Amino acid sequence: MKFGLCLFLAAWVYFGSDHKLHYRADAQGNRILDFSSAGYKAGGVRLPVVAVVKKLSPIPGDNTAQIQAAVDSVSTGGAVLLQSGEYEVAGTIHIDTSGVVLRGSGSGDDGTIIKLTGAPHRFLEIRGSGSWQVDNNSTPITDPYIPSGSDSFHVQDSSSFHAGDLVLVQRPVTEPWIHFMGMDTLVRNDKPQTWIKAGSLIRTDRAIKAVAGSRITLDVPLTDSFDSKFLTPPGPTLAHYTFPGRISQVGVESLRLVAPAADVPISGAQYTLLLMDAVIDGWAKDIDVRETQNGIVIGAHAKRITLDAISIVHSIPHSGAAAPADFSLSGTQIFLNRCSVSGEGTWPVVTQAMVTGPIVVLNFKADHAGVSPHQRWATGLLVDGAKLENTTARKQGIAFSNRNTAGSGHGWDIGWAVAWNVSSPYLLVQQPPGAMNWCIGCIGEAVNSSNLPSGIFDSPGMPVTPSSLYLEQLRERLGDAALVNIGYEAEDGKNKRVR
Repeated sequence: MKFGLCLFLAAWVYFGSDHKLHYRADAQGNRILDFSSAGYKAGGVRLPVVAVVKKLSPIPGDNTAQIQAAVDSVSTGGAVLLQSGEYEVAGTIHIDTSGVVLRGSGSGDDGTIIKLTGAPHRFLEIRGSGSWQVDNNSTPITDPYIPSGSDSFHVQDSSSFHAGDLVLVQRPVTEPWIHFMGMDTLVRNDKPQTWIKAGSLIRTDRAIKAVAGSRITLDVPLTDSFDSKFLTPPGPTLAHYTFPGRISQVGVESLRLVAPAADVPISGAQYTLLLMDAVIDGWAKDIDVRETQNGIVIGAHAKRITLDAISIVHSIPHSGAAAPADFSLSGTQIFLNRCSVSGEGTWPVVTQAMVTGPIVVLNFKADHAGVSPHQRWATGLLVDGAKLENTTARKQGIAFSNRNTAGSGHGWDIGWAVAWNVSSPYLLVQQPPGAMNWCIGCIGEAVNSSNLPSGIFDSPGMPVTPSSLYLEQLRERLGDAALVNIGYEAEDGKNKRVR
């Protein structure tokens, strides 16, 4: 992505005299997150090439059974290769075992083409089973305030915690916090709306990097702040977990999927591409998608997922009051790289409820809308280098906002989100209570029609250096080779794609 020869320094993240990134913090220590652990194997790791153990050719009629049988036959691991040709598929393929990959022979005209037939359905589910199994012996977190972007905190009893342990950082949803956020007065059609139910837990899935006395250091920073005056009682806690049903090293790649073109209401049956959940270290790459609605869903129990070079095209506009989402993102450490959406009437990228990142959308392109968090307090999103064309003042390229009573009381949809060097005609960035959203180096008109505080616009209309925040953070953490592994290279503080 090129903005011209002149790049400016941002106020909140900038190169110092040591040629490394420096971060400005507010009075409470909140800062922009290090997003570099998003993606497969926590970022900077080349996606594997899994050995082929089964090859298929298309057969006349429905291919669902033969593809599923092949997937089941490699349950000990390996790739099922769909050789070139057109495969009619009238049912859903399931991958529920670690190490299994469904690979086509390319997403071009002479590659593997999946043609969805029959009643509307999803083509592929890559999903383990169950959820986090939480240890009952949790310990209270004792810090009165933990800033967003922190990777460490103190606990009451660290004796049972060790480096490498899988943990959940549990942030309670309390009535005082809901009131502070202004989310206890939502009324729609004379009925009170629930933003997030008091008593819920917002859970951040992490591993322990180090234990020193009562201080716990995590492998990945926290995406939200923790203010004890709003969270106690009961207060935040740290808990061990296991996840025996979660699968790993699974993916889908190198194919084209074609669904019947249809303008279906959001509540209607739809043709979709992929659901991925209860997965760690999974991927989808090199996929050309035609005509799906709500095409790709990453679930709440997904972790360290890369979506690379996925193009979604709609030939007809979607006209419903509630638009489908092409990429619906939950989970944590999710990396959406070099993907695109073309066509009217959809939300290209959304985040869902109570999502804790990092989630990174890098070099994304869309031609009628953009990245619009959907509902109920996601945190830790970076939209980096996106080009979002033909957006409007009502359907902006970036929308970090309070959606108030929209939907069923979606309210504040995101906090601690960053748009970095984004180009779009219209940008909506609002400031939640007790949190920040940033728009840095972005080109476009700032809009804010609801009389809410605007977010932080840093270097508006003037792109900043580094040209990609994610890639520079990744380079500083893991070195230049990490960029090469995901298809980029570093050059004088700027990040350039090499493939």
